Amino acid sequence: MEKLTDLTFEQAMKRLEDIVSQLEAGEAPLDKSMALFEEGTKLSAHLSSLLDRAEQKVTMMTTQNGEQIELPFDMQEGE
Repeated sequence: MEKLTDLTFEQAMKRLEDIVSQLEAGEAPLDKSMALFEEGTKLSAHLSSLLDRAEQKVTMMTTQNGEQIELPFDMQEGE
């Protein structure tokens, strides 16, 4: 498997989905299930980190008192 940091969001998500499917099937021996669970936990943390970085990049530019300021994009706004 590639290094975790080399995986794109989509690749990491696909691998995590594959792991969940394998674990849900319940056919893997205990040691294999534990290794899959550990890999899934690492993938989940990596995905969370990627999402956090993306969220930080998603900003709205606005002008206030003649100055441009960055406001975080609020996904709940308007709902």
